[in-house]
Amino acid sequence: MDKKNALRAGSLAAGTTLMMLLMSSPALALTRDDGDDPAPKLSVIETLGLFVAAPLVLFLVIIGLVMVLDKSKKA
Repeated sequence: MDKKNALRAGSLAAGTTLMMLLMSSPALALTRDDGDDPAPKLSVIETLGLFVAAPLVLFLVIIGLVMVLDKSKKA
């Protein structure tokens, strides 16, 4: 009985995914809407700085603040 429920759940998930893929229409993304104003393209250096370096720096700043402002006593 357990195998039957797993098969039913798998087929339901696959059917739902297939219907979602069929209902979304990526072809409409080719036509531009009124007021659509794309930004200028980013260079590789700008992209790496924005999506790699900036989060790493922010992460390190947060780590530093947590370490400096830590109020627990050293053992």
